[in-house]
Amino acid sequence: MAISTYPATVDAAADDADSCGAQLACLLIDREEAERLAVMLKAIADPTRLQLFRLIEQAPAGEACVCDLTACLGLRQPTVSHHLKLLTEAGLLDRERRGTWVWYSVNHDGLRRVREILEPSHA
Repeated sequence: MAISTYPATVDAAADDADSCGAQLACLLIDREEAERLAVMLKAIADPTRLQLFRLIEQAPAGEACVCDLTACLGLRQPTVSHHLKLLTEAGLLDRERRGTWVWYSVNHDGLRRVREILEPSHA
């Protein structure tokens, strides 16, 4: 019985593909851009990094020192620095060394790029 219904299923799938494919504009993100965005999204998808990003984003001066971030999260400085490095390399944070401490702020261009992929314009 499965053999007799198989061709009808294939034909129906082909008809669906034809009607569906005609409506798709196939507007793809450039592959290199997609890879860069994937790095950004992977970086922010970690719970600790998401917490760090939000702390920095909501900091009163728009920036935070590693020393303050370790206290907030209850994590050791090397662990926090590792997460901050990944966020910086992904283009989501900017860093500035001041004496012995490093201060981090949101890279607004990186944040804009993430928002654009999550909230695409329908133009």
